[in-house]
Amino acid sequence: MNIWIFNHYAITPDLPGGTRHYDFAKELTERGYNVTIFASSFHYSLLRETKDYGKSSYIIEDYDGVKFVWIKTFPYSKNDWRRVLNMLSYSVRAYNVAKKIDMEKPDVIIGSSVHLFAVYTAYLLSKYYKVPFIMEVRDLWPQTLIDMGVSRWNPFVILLGILEKFLYKRAQKIISVLPKAYEYITSLGIPLEKIEWIPNGVDLKRVEHIENNFEKKTRFKVLYTGVHGITDGLDILLDSAKILKERGYSDIVIELVGDGYEKKRLMKRALEEGLDNVFFKDPVKKDKVPEILSKADVLFVNLLAKNIYKYGMSFNKLFDYLASGKPIISASNASNNPVEEVKAGITVPPEDPEAVAEAIINLYKMSEEERLKMGENGRKYVKEYHDIPVLVDKLEKVIQEVL
Repeated sequence: MNIWIFNHYAITPDLPGGTRHYDFAKELTERGYNVTIFASSFHYSLLRETKDYGKSSYIIEDYDGVKFVWIKTFPYSKNDWRRVLNMLSYSVRAYNVAKKIDMEKPDVIIGSSVHLFAVYTAYLLSKYYKVPFIMEVRDLWPQTLIDMGVSRWNPFVILLGILEKFLYKRAQKIISVLPKAYEYITSLGIPLEKIEWIPNGVDLKRVEHIENNFEKKTRFKVLYTGVHGITDGLDILLDSAKILKERGYSDIVIELVGDGYEKKRLMKRALEEGLDNVFFKDPVKKDKVPEILSKADVLFVNLLAKNIYKYGMSFNKLFDYLASGKPIISASNASNNPVEEVKAGITVPPEDPEAVAEAIINLYKMSEEERLKMGENGRKYVKEYHDIPVLVDKLEKVIQEVL
């Protein structure tokens, strides 16, 4: 069976970021499916092109049995009209390439957000090839934009709202990574039986060789990995670092690994305020993340205090964190919180640097055995519910149902 997946931001493990669709495709390939992923090679956090096209607008690569069709897209450097052009260029070019490409016809097509133009492309191609169309929702656009402060009367938001309902109605099945997204989607008149919850997860084979130890180091490290964007709210870590420094905890350091629009500003702020307990590091390849996590004492995941999280959250980094066996500080008001539910760390209110600093101090003062227990709780949880084979069992069931 041939499965085509359209995800603008899909990546391979040799790049930084989430590898949900590569991981799913790899597992499906091992089960006998042929999977092709159509993605842009302009990286969303590195903000640069990662492939050399020559004179072509696309290239085809095989990565460990998974076929990638990389689409050349319009470059951008910040969230402005150029990023919209980047989205549109992916969608138009992916459609044109998929119609003319020399490969076997798909049996089913999956279109994955973040943005809905990629999903629309998948829908159009499902009509062209006369095959079932599955819509995957990773962010609730345009509701996420509205909750982040964009006016609901913005023409772009209105357009996305119309497109969203159009796609929900035409999908044979809707997959959501958020546990309560069904509340939002059914409010738009979509029947509940069309919706399936398949959260993000982690390939535990990547962490099997990583030792989980809490050896005594000269400094106690709190680590954040991922995108440095406006919606990541990373000023809270700098505020917490300032509090820790004022209280005399000189052997606690905070490290941020990654890239994004906000990184230069955050680095400048740390320098101006003399935060010598904060360190910024370059992003790492996805397959190197477990090693980076293993060298930390505590991991940090952050949500802003936004209404959108009433439908839940499912961050890729959270499952990497849980799989690492390290305790986690979760600044969250989401309706679901695995860190709190399985006692894998400490949960604090969002946008509260004083609470984050207190949580860091509490974990710093804990015994290694207590922290190890928290880490083990997290690892057991992902093994049971979020290991990639467990999630692909659910995806395979959805695929068989639409066929």
